[in-house]
Amino acid sequence: EWLHAYARFFATPRSFVDGRPRLLPLEDLRGDELDRCERLFQELLELRSVPKAPDDSMVRSPWEGMWHFADRSPITVVCAGLPVELRPSQALSTPESPDYVALDAYADLDALLELHSHVYAANPGVSVHHTLSDGLTSEDVTNHLVLLGGVDWNPMTRRVQQSLDLPVAQHREADDPEGGSFQVRDHNGQITTFRSTVEGEAPHRRLIADVAQFCRAPNPFNRKRSVTICNGIFGRGTYAAVRTLTDPRFRDRNRAYLEQRYGPGEAYSILARVDIVAGEVITPDWTRDGTVLHEWSSVA
Repeated sequence: EWLHAYARFFATPRSFVDGRPRLLPLEDLRGDELDRCERLFQELLELRSVPKAPDDSMVRSPWEGMWHFADRSPITVVCAGLPVELRPSQALSTPESPDYVALDAYADLDALLELHSHVYAANPGVSVHHTLSDGLTSEDVTNHLVLLGGVDWNPMTRRVQQSLDLPVAQHREADDPEGGSFQVRDHNGQITTFRSTVEGEAPHRRLIADVAQFCRAPNPFNRKRSVTICNGIFGRGTYAAVRTLTDPRFRDRNRAYLEQRYGPGEAYSILARVDIVAGEVITPDWTRDGTVLHEWSSVA
C-alpha cells in the first residue's frame, strides 16, 4: 500500500502545488502518469525483494591479530594448577563431590577466560582446548601451545623455557615477599634482575607493579607450530601479558610493535612493567617509554 502511494506521489509533478506536497488519487492520474506510476511501483517491489548485500567493511572476518593462526591447526592452552591448599572450597575441587567444578583446580582464571574467548573468536572453526599441565597428551603438546602462568605452578613453562634456551629465567622462592623475580643473563654472563613492587606488610601487602613476560617461538616439540608464553611474577602479571594483545585499546599498537621488530618464525621474549592502579591491572603499552624492561630475539 505504502509503496504504491510512494510511486503515485513521484509519478507526477502535480504532486506539488505552490511548493506544498499532496497525494493525488489514482483516478486523477493521466495516461503517462499512470505508466510512470506503474514503472516506479515495480522498481520498488524489486528493490524490496532483493536482499541487500552487506557492506564489505561491515562483514566480520577472522581477526588477523597475533592470536590468529592461519594454518588452522588446533590450539592448546596449558594452565597452571592451583595448589589444593589455595583452592576456595574442597567441595568444589573434589571430583566425588556433587558440587565439583573442574576449573576450581585452575590458576589464572581471569587470564584463561580473557585468552580463551579471544583465541576462539580469532580462529573460527578451529579446535581450542584448555588443560592443566599434568593433563597434557602428546597431541596437545604438538599443537599450537599457549602457556599461562609461571614456573612455580606450571612445569610446562619451565620445560619450554629450557628447550628454547632463553636468556630469561623466572625464579620463585616461597619466603620472598616480592614473589620472586625474572633474571636475564647477557652474553658476558652478567645477570640483571627484575622484580615486582609490593608495599606494606602481610596481611596488608599491596601489589603496586608486576612484571609480565610475553614470549613466542616455534614449538620445540613440533617446529611447524608455535608456542606462546604469557607469564608474570604474580597472577596479575600473567593477566597483563594476555591483555597486551587482546585489549582493544592497546592490542593494535602492541601488535605493530612486534611486527616492526620480529619476523615470522622468529623466537622472541619481552619483559614489561605492569602498573596496578586502585587494584586494577593497566594493560602494558609496549610503545611507551619505560614499559619494556627487556627484550630478546633469536636473531639479535
